[in-house]
Amino acid sequence: MLRPGCELRAKMLSILGFLLLVTGANCMYASNSAVIDLRPNNFDNLVLNSDHIWMVEFYAPWCGHCQQLMPEYDKAATALKGVVKVGAVNADEHKSLGAKYGVRGFPTIKIFGLDSKPEDYTGQRTAAGIVDAALNAASQKVRRTLGGKKTGGDSKSKSSKDVIELTDENFEKTVLNSEDMWLVEFYAPWCGHCKNLAPEWATAATELKGKVKLGALDATVNTLKASRYNIKGYPTIKYFPPGKKDADSVQEYDGGRTSDDIVNWALEKLSENIPAPEVTQITSEQSLKTACEDKPICVVSVLPDILDCQSDCRNTYLKTLNSLGDKYKKKMWGWVWSEAGAQPHVEEALEIGGFGYPALAAVNIKKMKYSLLKGSFSYDGINEFLRDLSYGRGGTAPLKDALPRVLKTEPWDGKDGVPPQEEDVDLSDVNLDEKDEL
Repeated sequence: MLRPGCELRAKMLSILGFLLLVTGANCMYASNSAVIDLRPNNFDNLVLNSDHIWMVEFYAPWCGHCQQLMPEYDKAATALKGVVKVGAVNADEHKSLGAKYGVRGFPTIKIFGLDSKPEDYTGQRTAAGIVDAALNAASQKVRRTLGGKKTGGDSKSKSSKDVIELTDENFEKTVLNSEDMWLVEFYAPWCGHCKNLAPEWATAATELKGKVKLGALDATVNTLKASRYNIKGYPTIKYFPPGKKDADSVQEYDGGRTSDDIVNWALEKLSENIPAPEVTQITSEQSLKTACEDKPICVVSVLPDILDCQSDCRNTYLKTLNSLGDKYKKKMWGWVWSEAGAQPHVEEALEIGGFGYPALAAVNIKKMKYSLLKGSFSYDGINEFLRDLSYGRGGTAPLKDALPRVLKTEPWDGKDGVPPQEEDVDLSDVNLDEKDEL
C-alpha cells in the first residue's frame, strides 16, 4: 500500500501520462508519415491556396473505422507523394473545419482542387481505391487546363449549355418521341462521381451537337423515370438508339467516362445506325441547300458531260463517291455532284473546271472556305485529300457566297447521252437562186 505522498505522486503521474497520451493522439499519423497534418491555421494556405489536388481525410482518433483506414491511407499517401497531396484533419479536435465542409461522420475523405467545392470520395477504403480516385482527379485537372477550362470555378454551369435537362414530365416527348440518338445520364446532385462526370458530359454534348443528343436527369427528383429504367447507382448512362423508340428501346452504355470516350462510343453507335449519305445531283437551289447547308463540310463534284463520259463511265465515278461517302459517314458531311457546264455559278465559286473534269472541292459553308482537289479523281486520291482535310491540313480559299446561284436542271435519267441530230434540208422546194446561196 502506497503512502499518502506516494499515492498523490502516482495519481499526478497517471494524469500526466493521460494528458501526454491525449496530446499524442491529436494527430493519428506519425510525424514521418506522408500524410500531412492539417489544422485551421494551415488549411487555407496549404490546401485552398494550392494548385495541387488534395485528398483530405477528416477523422476522429477514437473512431474504429478511422483506425482501420489509417494504414491504407498512409500507404496511399506514400504512393502519391510528389503527384497528389494527401492530408488529414483531426475533426474531433478541430470541429470548425469539419463543420465548414459538412463532415457528419468519420472517416470522411474529400477531394480538393478540382472544383470550387470539394468532392466526396465514395470509393473503397483501400490504398488502391484512394490512389485511383486521386489520379483520376489529377487527370481531369490536366485535361481541363489543356482544354482551356479553369478548375476551381463554376465550370459546370458555364459549359453545360448543350446538355438537355430532362424530367419525368418531358422525357417521353423529348427522348422517346424523337428520331435522334440519345445518351441520358441519370445522376444525383450529391454524388461525387456525378460531379466528376459533369464537365466531361458537357464537353461531349458540345462535340456531338447536331449528331447525338445528350441529356441529364436528376434521379433523386424524377423518381418515375429512374424507377422505370431500374437506376440503382449514380451516375448511370442509358443509350436510346435513333429512329422510332418505345419504353423498351433503352440499352446500357458501357463506355468510359471521359469526353473522348463518350464521343467515340456515340459516333461508333451512330455509324452502326446511319446509312451512307446519298450523293445528290444539284438540280435546284433547294437540292444544294438540303444536302449542304447544315453540314460541317460539303463535298462537291463536277463530272464530265454525258457525251464525254457515258453512263458506265459516270456510274464508275458515282460509285467511287458513294464508297467514300460510306467511309466518312461518321463525319456527317454532305455529298453533291453536277454535270460539267450545268451549274456555271457553282463552278466559278469553287474554281472548278480549270483543270478539266472530273473535279472536286470540299466546302465549309459556316467558315466560308473551300479546298480544291489537286490530285487524281480516284478513290485513293480523294481519300488522301479528305483525310488531310480532316486533320486540318491542306490549303483553303475564301468563299464569296455561302451558297452560289443554282440553275434549275433536269436530273440525269441514268442513260447514255445522245448527240444532237443535224436536220436534213430538202432541196426540192428550193429555187435555183436559193440553191446557189446554199
